[in-house]
Amino acid sequence: MNILKEFKLSNKCSYLSDKNQTTHYKIIEECSIYHCQDLIERGYRRFGKMYFRPICLTCDECKSIKIDVANFKFSSSQKRVIKKASEIKSYIQKPTISKAHLELFERYHLFMKEKKGWDYTPTSVQSYYSSFVDAHNDFGYEVLYFLEDKLIGVDLIDILQDGVSSIYFYYDPDYARFSLGKLYLYNQILFAKRSQKKWIYLGYYVKDCPSLSYKAHYKPYVTLEGKPNGYEDPIWL
Repeated sequence: MNILKEFKLSNKCSYLSDKNQTTHYKIIEECSIYHCQDLIERGYRRFGKMYFRPICLTCDECKSIKIDVANFKFSSSQKRVIKKASEIKSYIQKPTISKAHLELFERYHLFMKEKKGWDYTPTSVQSYYSSFVDAHNDFGYEVLYFLEDKLIGVDLIDILQDGVSSIYFYYDPDYARFSLGKLYLYNQILFAKRSQKKWIYLGYYVKDCPSLSYKAHYKPYVTLEGKPNGYEDPIWL
């Protein structure tokens, strides 16, 4: 593992408007699946070469969360979502970038700006590549969702030794009738069950943040205790 740079940055909290946050960053040039596994298990997230986690001294609201795949049971409503999307085709491959990717990414974020008040900054080829294509190594993938010949969703994931780390999903809001924001996660769980993976790493759960609080609906789950260092065994309860 070649760590190019390591630093901490404090700024306004991304999840709770009345708080500030301190984040620890590692920029890693070549990260093996084993080191990526270790970092994800200790609460880090990955965007490209950048691995990061919050390390706030006075707040512990950001809880790393993962779904217990073997014991997850699909409800009747979740099964209906999967059935309704039977016409949608999905393909898994190494991450790529295209005009269709960028146009879909822009449509999704403009929609979320109107729907949920997300901050919006137009993306560039370089910023998309740095976040979602670069440094995927031998564990990073994208799942492309198509209806007929139209790209309607992109799911970025890492397939690790014991599970799937869910990085980012975006979709075409014109196809909201398919509940794509739920479908992609159901498909991750189905893939993990077929592959005998134990966990879906869902990133951070924050009880008072609507964009993240939904993760507690996917039971059973466990959360990470504290912020373990590399020499400490992570404890998930």
